[in-house]
Formats: sequence, structure tokens, C-alpha cells
Amino acid sequence: MNYVTLNNGVKMPQLGFGVWKVENDQATEAVSKALEVGYRSIDTAMIYQNEKGVGKAIKDSGVPREDLFITTKVWNSDQGYENTIRAFDESLERLGLDYVDLYLIHWPTPEFDDYVETYKALEKLYHDGRVKAIGVCNFEKEHLERIMEECEVKPVLDQIECHPFLAQNELKEFCAHHDIFVEAWSPLDQGGEALRDEVVKRIAESHQKTPAQVVLGWHLQNKTIVIPKSVTPSRIEENFDVFDFELTAEEMDEINQLNQNRRNGPHPNDMNKR
Repeated sequence: MNYVTLNNGVKMPQLGFGVWKVENDQATEAVSKALEVGYRSIDTAMIYQNEKGVGKAIKDSGVPREDLFITTKVWNSDQGYENTIRAFDESLERLGLDYVDLYLIHWPTPEFDDYVETYKALEKLYHDGRVKAIGVCNFEKEHLERIMEECEVKPVLDQIECHPFLAQNELKEFCAHHDIFVEAWSPLDQGGEALRDEVVKRIAESHQKTPAQVVLGWHLQNKTIVIPKSVTPSRIEENFDVFDFELTAEEMDEINQLNQNRRNGPHPNDMNKR
């Protein structure tokens, strides 16, 4: 496993396991398998409605809590200072934990303009030692700039949609300049066209790896944190087996050239659903 050091000194596995759209019972099974394989970072959220299932897998795993890195998120309808504190307490109870390692704002929802107050609640949780690190999801440059201007604690990362067809180069450069990591959701293009691309397939064959492993390798070598999701045991194992090969500079450039700025999810400025 590769680890990165966040801007507050906390270490985080660069490869984690995501559980978006995984049913609660299925999440227990999938996370149990992931922990057995060797994953130590698990990414969930209140809106996924599987925090209880994730918590059960953690409890049953026998893995020491200090060896795990658990992320959850505050949903749009729970934003605002007091709401966020309450939502965090509820997430913690569902997870069955005393603290989480990373707490994130799920979307900026700029139409409602309460992400600054929400982030100040995250700062309170951080200062109280109830979370080890705080950050954001789906924040654009202007949202990050406002957080850094109006709040005290710099986000450790911005979790955004990122894959070979949506490279997010400008946002990555901005984050790197401010010592904020980028964490990719949908890192495998939701199993879509990026994995069927002829360039990716050719590179995969040359390394005797799968297209998914090559795309994950591309993320890792770009210093991006990744949280691929699967409920299939063989795929969970496959996505973890990515530390025994290295893409050449030419191969990295070939994959970089695939960028189309094409999203699967909504643009953050348009996502104001509560």
C-alpha cells in the first residue's frame, strides 16, 4: 500500500474502497472482503444509507481501529452549522465508531450558500478531536478559495469525479499549489468507455494487467487518491493488485491525452438537490 501525508500530517492510504450505491447488507459483505484483501481506507457517506453495514464490517473484521482510515460525508440537506454537528453525531452512531478519520462536505450546493458555515462545523469537530482530518467533495476552484479565505483549517483534500476522460487538470494544478490532495470518485469511469479505450487496452496488454488496473495505476502515479468501488470479490482483489507495475512517462502521457472533460455526474455548480 502507498500512503500519502495530508497537509495536517495525517497519513492516508492512497488506495481506498468506495461503497457508493451499495445496499446496507451488501456493504457489510463487500467491506469485509475488502478488509480481508488488504484495503484499510473505506469511503462512505450518510446519503449512501450504508454506514451501519460498513460499521458492522469494521467491527467484525478484527482489524485494529488505528489501522483503519474511515471517511464519511455530510449531505446537502444537513448543511449549516448546527445541522452538520447533528448529522455527524448520527453518522458516528451508525458507524459504531468513536471518531472518523476524514469528514467531508458532499457538495457545495452554491444555490443555498451555506457551505462556509458547514465547513466551520467541520472545523469544530476537528478541533474537538472527533475527526482526524476535514475536507470537501466536488468543490470547484472558487469554492475552495472562499473556504481558504473565510475559514481557518485548510481542507486536506477535494474528492471529485476524475478519470481518463475527465482529467481535471486545472483543478488538480490549483489543489497541488495549495497542498490539497485530489481524491477521485468514479476513478474507473464507472466501468465505462475509459476501460474499453484502445490506448488503455494496449497499455494493459503490455503490462499483463487489466484496463482497470492500468487506469488505477495512472491515478496513483498522478499522485491522486483513488476509491474504486465493486461488490464482486474478484474485482475487489483486482483493484487492489496495482502496486507491482509502473507506467512509463510515454504511457502516462498517452492516457493524459484521452481527456475529453466529459462528466458522468453533475457539474458541482448545478448540483443543488437536497
